[in-house]
Amino acid sequence: MQDDEEPNYLLVSSCKDGNPMLRDWTGDWIGTFIGHKGAVWSTKLSADTSKAATGSADFTAKVWDTYSGGVLHSFPHNHIVRTVSISPNASHLLTAGHEKKIRLFDLAKPDAEPSFLYKREGDAKVSHDGTIKSVVWDRARAMAVSCGDDKMVRWWDLRSQKETHSMSVPDPIISMELSVPMETLCLTAGKTVAFIPLEAPPSTTSALPAPTPAEMEPGPLHVLRLPYNVSSASIHPIWGDRFITGSTDDPWVRVHGYQHGEEREMYKGHHGPVHCVEYSPDGEMYASGSEDGTIRLWQTTPGKAYGLWRAA
Repeated sequence: MQDDEEPNYLLVSSCKDGNPMLRDWTGDWIGTFIGHKGAVWSTKLSADTSKAATGSADFTAKVWDTYSGGVLHSFPHNHIVRTVSISPNASHLLTAGHEKKIRLFDLAKPDAEPSFLYKREGDAKVSHDGTIKSVVWDRARAMAVSCGDDKMVRWWDLRSQKETHSMSVPDPIISMELSVPMETLCLTAGKTVAFIPLEAPPSTTSALPAPTPAEMEPGPLHVLRLPYNVSSASIHPIWGDRFITGSTDDPWVRVHGYQHGEEREMYKGHHGPVHCVEYSPDGEMYASGSEDGTIRLWQTTPGKAYGLWRAA
């Protein structure tokens, strides 16, 4: 994007009212995807923005045409779908949730039975031993990464459909999002924020290390302990020197330094816990979604002429 060009990215949201919405980069409403009969827990756009996928408490995952707003596919499940992820070329869909199973759908064969990804240990046909909170697609290595209430992060080879690596986390995992430019997983668990390389760790089983000491330079795997419970985190996609957080403890949005985790900025505006935060692709602003039913857009560099914020 040139300096004199307008941004052209989109924002998609989930909501407990069952009506996920598509908006342009200014926050202006484009359309609502109508069809779910329960809360929508996860909504993701394909890389080319032509499709959206949703996972819902109505026991379905749906794939939508973002131009018409119509449903392309609806996949029934046996329990709540908490997370979805579309492949980079929008040919496949990953879903997971309260069933503790990860399904892999081929969107070219929507009537075919999905494949399942099952963990290595134990006899149970499950992917995790608890509700699966998040699954993301590793576009560079044909892998997927998932996390769940069993305090585990698992890496999966999508060609063999086998688990390859796992990492244990000391606290219950709240969220895990992928920063594509940084190839980094932003994981939150209790008061811990962990930045984990997307590429699988060298050992097949490992544990999340203790927080990085303040006197040490952060390595590829960087762990910080904050003074509050963190619901969501997102690292700046260009600079990589800061990250934003939401919290279930209060309605504030915070900006922290990446190396030491010091609080740099704190913003008030929501009237309920902040469940999710995410930087824009160019890093010029970020969005926060709250229990108060609103999405707020925040400028990374206040006072800079950009988008909704124009110079006087």
